[in-house]
Amino acid sequence: MNSRIAQIGMRVSKTILVVAGLAVLFLVIMGVVRAVAATPTVPSIAAQSATLPAPNPATESQNLEPDNAVQMEPDSPFAIKRVLQIDEPFVHGYYKWDDEGVPDGEIIITVDLKAESLSVFRGGYEIGATVIKFGDALKPTPTGVFPITQKNADHVSNIYDAPMPYMMRLTNDGIAIHGAEVKYGYGTRGCIGVPTEFARILFEQVKLGDRVIVTNGKMIGMGDTIIAG
Repeated sequence: MNSRIAQIGMRVSKTILVVAGLAVLFLVIMGVVRAVAATPTVPSIAAQSATLPAPNPATESQNLEPDNAVQMEPDSPFAIKRVLQIDEPFVHGYYKWDDEGVPDGEIIITVDLKAESLSVFRGGYEIGATVIKFGDALKPTPTGVFPITQKNADHVSNIYDAPMPYMMRLTNDGIAIHGAEVKYGYGTRGCIGVPTEFARILFEQVKLGDRVIVTNGKMIGMGDTIIAG
């Protein structure tokens, strides 16, 4: 009887040792698996290069406006070939116009509300520049690309009963470029006011359909491409 009990005890002990050994082996295997999973994989240089997006010059350069605009070719009339040399203080009431020797071409007008300035380009050459006044808090000047839809040298606002000499209409709700007294602190009801003599010269140059690009802080310079959607 005692021999039988001893044999059973030995079998139980062996079973316990086997189970314990299997448990230890399982823990070792799990540790190895976790260690491998935690080790970061570094792709080859070729693989990294293949996953990097190619640089896009169009998105790296600062476009003028707006998101849905179409970028013209660099050798088109919209590439800026000259900016006016202005040595005088660029203050309210000041303007400069110089189109001597500038060839014919499509006219594009750019307005930067933040810089309080308007520029006129013909065939990529800046021929006019002036300080402007623009919309106040009650009626801000909209930004975007606007074609000139109407011209009237002797227009009077039917909303405010105010003269708008050399009016060049941009929107159907009364936004226009026109001659005005441009002084520091003066504003408009959304229109773009320029010195009256500058407005007269510009009025004679532009035609219906010419585009005006109004932005709020987009700077451009020599070699940049004007976006005119």
